[in-house]
Amino acid sequence: MQQWIERISLESFGWPFRHKAIFNHRLRSTGGRYFTKSHNIDISWQQYEIYGAEEVEKIIKHELCHYHLHLQRRGYKHSDPEFKQLLAQVGGTRFCKAVAPRKAPTPFRYKLDCSSCGMHYMRKRRMDPTKYACGRCGGKLRLLVLQQ
Repeated sequence: MQQWIERISLESFGWPFRHKAIFNHRLRSTGGRYFTKSHNIDISWQQYEIYGAEEVEKIIKHELCHYHLHLQRRGYKHSDPEFKQLLAQVGGTRFCKAVAPRKAPTPFRYKLDCSSCGMHYMRKRRMDPTKYACGRCGGKLRLLVLQQ
């Protein structure tokens, strides 16, 4: 990994990479990370396993854009025009592909009914209806359990 990033840095950017780079087996929701304090780079191992070297090379270029711009005290954040321009110039990816499928949202287990106006409130967590009032009319709430 270290030699791969050093090679890409010299070939694509013309600047050396002088810090540590590793595969991080715990990264799931992101393709890579650049650390502004240590200047190290982590790359997701799952991205490499699923999508291969070509996709990971684009992620490496993305992280190297952060790295080189930050060290030059230029705009290194995603919203900065300098970052966007350099990323397009070297052919890095703006977003990585998804690794793990997203979980389905948990279903509602509780329903609160207003005794005055009949307004319904759906909740995932249990709550004490005596501590709250209806947001529409200020009436008393009644708790109903939908599932156990």
